[in-house]
Amino acid sequence: MSELNLVIHQPIRLQIMSLVTSLDGETQIGFTHLQKILQVTSGNLGAHLRKLEDEGFISIQKTFLSRKPRTYIETTALGHQAFAEHVAALADILQQTPTTKLDESD
Repeated sequence: MSELNLVIHQPIRLQIMSLVTSLDGETQIGFTHLQKILQVTSGNLGAHLRKLEDEGFISIQKTFLSRKPRTYIETTALGHQAFAEHVAALADILQQTPTTKLDESD
C-alpha cells in the first residue's frame, strides 16, 4: 500500500496543494485570494505555506504592485509529484476491501 504524505495530508495543506496543482504551469495564486478561498487567518495560512515551502512543494514570490506588497504561490515539480503520489495513496486506501471476514464481536 502507498504511504500518505503527512505534510500534505493536513486538511489546510491538502486544500492548498489541491488548488495550486490544479493551476496551469503559467498561473500563480495570490496569498489574499488563497486566504479568502480557504477562509483562514493570514497567520495560519502563512504557517502552512512555510511548511510546504520548506518541503520544496511550493515556491513563493514576493513582489510590489504600486508600492503594495503582493505574495504569489505556485507549485514546484516536486510538489506536483508529491501531491500525485498522495492522491494515489488515498485512492489505494479507498479502494481496499477487507480480505478477511470482519468479526462483529471485535
